[in-house]
Amino acid sequence: MPRDSDNKSVSWLPAAALLIALVYSTFHPLRGAGLQLPVSVRPLPMYALFSFLRMLVAYAFALAFSMGYGYAAAMNPGFGKVLLPILDVLQSIPVLGFFPAAVYFFVRAFNGSRIGVEAASIFLIFTSQVWNMTFGVYESLTTIPDDLLMVSRAYRLNRVLRYRALIFPACVTKLVYNSMLSWAGGWYFLIACEIIALGPVSVTLPGLGSYLIRAAEAGDLALLLAGLAMLVFVIWSLDYVVWRPLGAVAERYRYEYGGGTPTGRPPARGFRGWRRYPFNRVVRVVARLTGAVLSRVVAAADAVAAVADTGAAGGRSARRSRNTLQWAVAVVGIVLVAWGSRASWFGLAPPWPTEARLIPGALLASMMRLFAAYILSLAWTLPAAIYIGRNERVYARLMPAFQVAAGVPATALFPFIVLLIVRRTGSMEAASVLLAITGMQWYLLFNLVGAVRAIPSDLISVARAYGIRGWLYASRVLIPALIPSFITGSITAWGGGWNALIVSEYLVYAGRTFEVFGIGALLDRATYSTGDFKMIWLSLVAMVATVVASNRLFWRPLYEHAARHYRLEY
Repeated sequence: MPRDSDNKSVSWLPAAALLIALVYSTFHPLRGAGLQLPVSVRPLPMYALFSFLRMLVAYAFALAFSMGYGYAAAMNPGFGKVLLPILDVLQSIPVLGFFPAAVYFFVRAFNGSRIGVEAASIFLIFTSQVWNMTFGVYESLTTIPDDLLMVSRAYRLNRVLRYRALIFPACVTKLVYNSMLSWAGGWYFLIACEIIALGPVSVTLPGLGSYLIRAAEAGDLALLLAGLAMLVFVIWSLDYVVWRPLGAVAERYRYEYGGGTPTGRPPARGFRGWRRYPFNRVVRVVARLTGAVLSRVVAAADAVAAVADTGAAGGRSARRSRNTLQWAVAVVGIVLVAWGSRASWFGLAPPWPTEARLIPGALLASMMRLFAAYILSLAWTLPAAIYIGRNERVYARLMPAFQVAAGVPATALFPFIVLLIVRRTGSMEAASVLLAITGMQWYLLFNLVGAVRAIPSDLISVARAYGIRGWLYASRVLIPALIPSFITGSITAWGGGWNALIVSEYLVYAGRTFEVFGIGALLDRATYSTGDFKMIWLSLVAMVATVVASNRLFWRPLYEHAARHYRLEY
């Protein structure tokens, strides 16, 4: 039997291996626009490791951001009025919309070095992961029962205890399911995040995303299938090792007011032996560090909110803190307004490109495709989520498959869509709607499944005891529990759909460009072909204005109504 000291030394080997891989990936030489397609599958494991490390770093930033930003927006109404519109704007910008920021703030800041390009790629992956997690935290905190908030105030819990006992437990279920979505979204847009391009100039990072796009552009189906198989293996491994055990842990954080077991459900199947391995010590250390960082982030947001709420009679130090905060916010606001005005001037000032006159029609065409994709996604995800969430065996078998399917990029699916749809119909319309569905449906499914499984078991027991079934059960228990998550899933699904336009309306396969008229195709051409900054800016402004208007006029009032009338109260 190995000694404990040996176990302690062995327990750090995985962390050391990850650190060495991270350093190696950071200083690995770059390939430019002329990256040659690999002639074998030998580099695939290393590419998978590079992509995983980028995803991991981006997820760590996304987790900290979502906890701080979601907490500030949910727990302070004054902040929420400012932060939520900003969040609506940010989540409506597709990944390509952040390319200029990635190029100017990261690539140029580091003079085009490998570190700057890696930072730009991580930043782009971060933008594909963070928004749905932030909305999930906001939903979790705005639907906390009032009696729990009253108890936390009555016992005068300090910030750390309040975070550990109430704030973080309330977010766990949504964080787990939205983390699955975030990783799936990161894999989905990995192709766009590993090729930093603006016009004819591009830099390619070694990874699964760049491997898949080069294989698709060359039309090499064998290499494309090999890369897709490696991606599926990585996603399945993460689901088996991480997400299934975390899903079982998340079941313990549902609201339960009766005696007995917290969930009344058997634990999810997955990799249960990790507790016996030395790697568990690394997991515990990482968990403690993550908890410490998140508690500091939430405590900082809580302190800022407390300072913002302090009145004039709060004392000299409180007034000084409040004035400092106001000056800081004012300075940041002035800088952002100045930068936005400068960008708007260069982007919106005439003369405009000739393609600018196509933007209104392209926007309408894209919106109609997204509406069709949303209806088709909702038609199958709503009944499927109810069935999966209420059936343990089906949940254990299907959710891992859905987790894998959600991370498969649309570009990897396009060769099969070409063979099955485009060649038969001669049109890209049906293929574009189908690809848009792949960018929307999983946000609805995962949010709805999480809502079904978060229904307190005592409510289910009472419904069974009184023989409440059928439509009465659906109208009194199921639908009220689903509405907040349905609205959150719809908001993030439409955001994912607008992002998916960049891969559903313009694709290159086997040296041939397949495109359909829409705002995504205009944005792709402006980004990858012409590098026309004005066209990029005009397309983004039109897209963002449309998404923000729909969120503020329709989805946000609907969510506020649901948060008031469909929250758990005992």
